[in-house]
Amino acid sequence: MTVGQPIPHLQRNQPQPIRVGVIGVGNMGQHHTRILSLLKDVELVGVADINVERGLDIASKYRIRFFEDYRDLLPHVEAVCIAVPTRLHHAVGMTCLQAGIHVLIEKPIAASIAEAESLVNAAAQSQCILQVGHIERFNPAFQELSKVLKTEELLALEAHRMSPYSQRANDVSVVLDLMIHDIDLLLELAGAPIVKLTASGSRAAGSGYLDYVTAILGFANGIVATLTASKVTHRKVRRIAAHCKNSLTEADFLNNEILIHRQTTANYMTDYGQVLYRQDGLIEKVYTSNIEPLHAELEHFVSCVRGGNQPSVGGEQALKALRLASSIEQMALDGKAWKEEVELYQRNGSAVVI
Repeated sequence: MTVGQPIPHLQRNQPQPIRVGVIGVGNMGQHHTRILSLLKDVELVGVADINVERGLDIASKYRIRFFEDYRDLLPHVEAVCIAVPTRLHHAVGMTCLQAGIHVLIEKPIAASIAEAESLVNAAAQSQCILQVGHIERFNPAFQELSKVLKTEELLALEAHRMSPYSQRANDVSVVLDLMIHDIDLLLELAGAPIVKLTASGSRAAGSGYLDYVTAILGFANGIVATLTASKVTHRKVRRIAAHCKNSLTEADFLNNEILIHRQTTANYMTDYGQVLYRQDGLIEKVYTSNIEPLHAELEHFVSCVRGGNQPSVGGEQALKALRLASSIEQMALDGKAWKEEVELYQRNGSAVVI
């Protein structure tokens, strides 16, 4: 065999790269493009964007093709990441799924429940992967928090997600932009149907959407959760606190840190029996990895496409989060009780899973 020729049996065993494209290369889409260009077993084919100058700039940077019309990209790829404005999620997502293309779409899954249901059904009919970008599921701090809470008796949860005002994602309320992350996380941690909800909110002068919202959820297993999200806070905050019978666990997603607080007392004595000092509490620091959440999310997507496995955050989970987010948003807007179509209780009094 000539030097430099591929070894046949090794060549056959090497998987073909998954051909992927990115639709929408604004703030989030540029990060998708960056990471996809680094993933092994992925061929980043091209990007599409209605902003020609921006699209050409990104395509040139990564030496890939640019498509002004995303539909021209589809014949060249097996999977796409969709990072367009929320109002376009349904139209773009449906076109891709109906073309037999696997889809990772940014959160929220769609602008309405009806659109989200349509996407979920289209994915099932086309037998394509539909993963939704609830990126915090892949945050190392959340993954370790989930492990810690498996050993604890959980009583209550608090989530705070706050940011200064930004022009980014200003086409939706703070509930659909920020709070929906924590809605998804708390539904996962509580693991029970919601049986009670209150919510209130406010908006900045001249704003067309809610900018600050607080919601309180009651779960069928007795867990209570409080969520606060803000677009008008002069400091960025991303944290969840879990109040347990034997501990308080705090997860800081910005600093990738988990602290477990335990109220314990102990006396430390000298050799002569004198009290040297008294311990009045214990703080444990949990190890977390430094992997970038988006990197882990995209690796998971590619793995699902290659192996045919369902993603950890598929269309059904995202739809569940959107239903609850829509109910919180409506309650915060009008301050009224549940409308009939989103009633939390059936007539016989049993809880309806959101």
